[in-house]
Amino acid sequence: MADVKLHGLWGSPFSQRIQLALNLKGVSYEWIEEGFEKKSTKLLQYNPIYKKLPVLVHDGKPLPESLIILEYIEETWKNPPLLPEDPYERSRVRFWANFFDQKVLMQIRAIYACRGEEQEKAIVEFVENITMMEKEIVKEFPAGKSFFSGERPGFLDVVVGSASSLIKVIERLVGMKLVDEERTPLMHLWLVAFAELGIAKDTMPEMERFFVKVVEAREKILASNTN
Repeated sequence: MADVKLHGLWGSPFSQRIQLALNLKGVSYEWIEEGFEKKSTKLLQYNPIYKKLPVLVHDGKPLPESLIILEYIEETWKNPPLLPEDPYERSRVRFWANFFDQKVLMQIRAIYACRGEEQEKAIVEFVENITMMEKEIVKEFPAGKSFFSGERPGFLDVVVGSASSLIKVIERLVGMKLVDEERTPLMHLWLVAFAELGIAKDTMPEMERFFVKVVEAREKILASNTN
């Protein structure tokens, strides 16, 4: 049996998406939790360039960067597939996964890493980006389905769904809904449907503890910005 280890950060959507993909594929793995601040010797050995999590280690071979890891999982363990068969459709899924990381998740970080006018600007950009994503994505994916890929979760569901806990925490932090039923009804429904999956619940952080961790991290970032 292949030796699969996942070095990840508790509560991180990037680590959670790898857990979700492995679980959906039925792949057994060892979860190795890394610290938020202190990087382990193993992590620095496995990812000396970016020094970031997650890192998947398969038969002793390390692989960093979550979207790349997802592609590797899809190619290594074929069933059930997370990407569609059609090459064009596959590339569109990859496009939107990358868009979500670059234009949505990056804005979440900006929201909690600043305050005042900068935070307000980041919130506006987040809402604009996720609203635009929904508007365009409904043209490409089946309407009336529980997930982006249809009746079962796929690649994009894993990428977007893994951020549901973080989005809820940030909404609590700023005191407003960032993804709601009126502005982005389909995105809201997709996130709710994904969060109800048993396989997703198994990887989700306990919300109160997660909120405390995010607040602590935010305070440290804000303090460092003022020094």
